[in-house]
Amino acid sequence: QEPTPIQARAIPEVLAATDVQAAAQTGTGKTAAFVLPILHRLAQSPIRVSARAPRCLIVAPTRELAAQVEAAVRTYGKYVNVRVMAVFGGVSIQPQINQLRKPVDILVATPGRLLDLVDRRTLDLSRIEILVLDEADRMLDMGFLPDIKRVLALLPKSRQTLLFSATFPD
Repeated sequence: QEPTPIQARAIPEVLAATDVQAAAQTGTGKTAAFVLPILHRLAQSPIRVSARAPRCLIVAPTRELAAQVEAAVRTYGKYVNVRVMAVFGGVSIQPQINQLRKPVDILVATPGRLLDLVDRRTLDLSRIEILVLDEADRMLDMGFLPDIKRVLALLPKSRQTLLFSATFPD
């Protein structure tokens, strides 16, 4: 009914397609602050991209967070014709490859599995319109900087970039 402070500040910026760096404590609605406007934007222009080429990429540092974000997208997007899937390590890659043969609008991924799928040529990042680095600073602390740089090099230069975290240092 009432947006949290992070939602009130971030949602208009995300809807305006500007780049956003946002920090707020855990439990303040950060995921909704980026997922809700992304769902709105994708639903407003329902271009169905080809298989293997999502429109939005959300990168998370752990499979637990990737699964949590995917669940949030499914919940918030229940009545929106937007397809989401999560890819992460620790499980068989073949079901993920099979699922990528169908169009996916929003891909939630951990860096390692994301690059593995790119290396296998089963994922094309050239049509990404929106990139979200969720818990961005945590990914860097975990040593993912080389992977993130590699992912960024695969994305279109013209895209919206959103960095969200609970713990950005000053």
